[in-house]
Amino acid sequence: MSEAYNKVYFVTGGGTGGHIYPAMAVADALSAEGNKVYYVGNKRNMEFELASKKGYKFLHVSVKGMPRGLNPKIFIWGIKLVKAVLRSMRYIQKYKPDAVFATGGYVSAPMIFACIITKTPYMMHDCDAMPGLVTRRLCKRAKYVSLAFEKAKKFIPNKNSIVTGNPIRADFETLTKEEAREKLGLENRLTLCIMGGSQGAKAINNTVVELIKEFSQENRLQVIFQTGKKNYDEVIEKLKLIYPGWEQDKNLLIKPYFMDMVSVLKASDIVISRAGSLSLSEISASAAAPILVPFPYAAANHQRINAKYFLEMGACIYLEDKELEPNKLRETILELLENPVKMNYLKQNSSHLARFDATAKIVEYLKSIGK
Repeated sequence: MSEAYNKVYFVTGGGTGGHIYPAMAVADALSAEGNKVYYVGNKRNMEFELASKKGYKFLHVSVKGMPRGLNPKIFIWGIKLVKAVLRSMRYIQKYKPDAVFATGGYVSAPMIFACIITKTPYMMHDCDAMPGLVTRRLCKRAKYVSLAFEKAKKFIPNKNSIVTGNPIRADFETLTKEEAREKLGLENRLTLCIMGGSQGAKAINNTVVELIKEFSQENRLQVIFQTGKKNYDEVIEKLKLIYPGWEQDKNLLIKPYFMDMVSVLKASDIVISRAGSLSLSEISASAAAPILVPFPYAAANHQRINAKYFLEMGACIYLEDKELEPNKLRETILELLENPVKMNYLKQNSSHLARFDATAKIVEYLKSIGK
């Protein structure tokens, strides 16, 4: 006898954590209400690992980002996109979703095209102050478009656009700093987190690795350092030269990638980060003081726009990528360590930007468009 479900939903988005984690937060909320959720993505990307770990049935689509400029690769890409759309249509025919939730980016594009062709209702979400290309081009027929930023609305050609904030995982609201530190095996004291998003950030890594020993030994900071999978080996080789014996330092927790970013961010007092919108939402939900270094080559300059919004709100220290060198970063960290009032000011202003109700709002809109 088959298991009974309230409704069936497809959730799609992938490639980077900024597309995956909002999708996962909505998937978790839908699943908790007794709905059947299928995750649509590329099994070669990190969404496969994360969705599978959660127990979601994964529907693979082989898709990559569109090649830039006019070159022969674009024709091959176009053929693969058509195949991915046809496969997505077969998924719709087989599993008959009541509605589809897409977080933009190239991974979600085939399923959105399939929704348009099959007249399956869909809703989109975009994390950034400047919405991505897929969102801008494919949102016209979406029943709703949820957004993280009010200023994003002017770029969305859909009258049913709503500002909800980014959907974040429920643990951000319930987990305490003390519990998070205990889960990570850390002491309950001042903690610094360094991360460059799910892909890592070489500029941040190269600067931080010079200061790791100083942060730990002289400043007595606990340091959580996410290097990114591609950069881990390089970081460790440099660290071995600068700080032999770092592996015995109980103040350091260094990994290519943390599956449990909720605990990592909730454990932290200061976070050095790029300025992807989801990262900012999760830092805010963690009541941490952000030092933001926007990626200068992000599409449509969206990371600078995101970071400057936080700066306007008095919720971060802002550094340009070209400013990122050891002396400048040392001064910035010491400024916070020596001025707890400023650190708490940034923490409070950042936490005021958190939107813990975003997931619930998005799920309500999504349920209203179902068949």
